[in-house]
Amino acid sequence: MPRGISGMGDLVRQAQRMQSKMAEVQASLKERVVEGTAGGGMVTVLVNGQQEPVAVKIDPEVIDPNDPALLEDLILAASRQALQKSKELANEEMSKVTGGMNMPGMF
Repeated sequence: MPRGISGMGDLVRQAQRMQSKMAEVQASLKERVVEGTAGGGMVTVLVNGQQEPVAVKIDPEVIDPNDPALLEDLILAASRQALQKSKELANEEMSKVTGGMNMPGMF
């Protein structure tokens, strides 16, 4: 067998192993949860490693019927923070698999 063909086979097997490992990481990210907070912890948003919100916790003291905009702002801020942490977690875990190679569209 020519050297180029066997090398291509090795490359294909290596890509298949990487793809399998990436699928494992994606599955584990669904189970990992990060949190974002705002208002000194009065609003907490939990998001899994696949950027899916899983819970919102609101301290009753921050609920003011005369100022709904404050609560809305706190929820947005906590959500943004949680989503950013989730993206960082996913990027960190995927870079362990890809050896730091940027693989657009993979996560």
